[in-house]
Amino acid sequence: MKQLLRVLKRCAAAGTVILAAISLQPSSASAAAPPVVGGTRAAQGEFPFMVRLSMGCGGALYAQNIVLTAAHCVSGSGNNTSITATAGVVDLRSPSAIKVKSTKVLQAPGYNGTGKDWALIKLAKPINLPTLKIAETKAFDNGTFDVAGWGAAREGGSQQRYLLKAKVPFVSDASCKQAYPSLVSSEEICAGLPQGGVDTCQGDSGGPMFRKDNNNAWIQVGIVSWGEGCARPNLPGVYTEVSTFAAAIKSAAAGL
Repeated sequence: MKQLLRVLKRCAAAGTVILAAISLQPSSASAAAPPVVGGTRAAQGEFPFMVRLSMGCGGALYAQNIVLTAAHCVSGSGNNTSITATAGVVDLRSPSAIKVKSTKVLQAPGYNGTGKDWALIKLAKPINLPTLKIAETKAFDNGTFDVAGWGAAREGGSQQRYLLKAKVPFVSDASCKQAYPSLVSSEEICAGLPQGGVDTCQGDSGGPMFRKDNNNAWIQVGIVSWGEGCARPNLPGVYTEVSTFAAAIKSAAAGL
């Protein structure tokens, strides 16, 4: 059951980091949850590296022709032309949206549903937008992070048309381990408010968690991975710790 929660929490049918309403109900009853709390609509161009993937996940432009996302969003490695990446807009229905097909997928070597939750998608052509650099050390694995996406605005909800954004504070491994004994603390990083109310949700899988570096530039520290429910008190979101896999991601990208 732990394994199932890791996969179902963030993927399935919806879009990204949306501040889900506080709810202690199980997912089957969550349609009656109160409205979104804490989320605001992102401005056009505010996060130009954000990508929406057609299988119902998020991602970020690692390079202009490569998207970094979650391993559980893809079914394996190899040639794959079935994924469409949408970029360049906050409104998914905008006629200005840039849509590019995939050509290859590389799922993290050794991924088995626990930890190592990253993947790369190569695009058929470059998208001429700014990319999001990844953290290569743990220096930025702290403080307050930004999340953004088109995911569900409440537990059990549907994806959003417009890109939403929020801020979530770092949660220590020790505190997160109390909520999730199965946490792989060497590979995962947690964030969320103790009272809940702000979180990623269904469909946010693969989207970035990011912050500013010492040069005031965005840097990616996490990938939306899993968690129990959405925005529940004392149950933070769990993210792939990008710094742990930076060398592997760089090597894999070079191989693509």
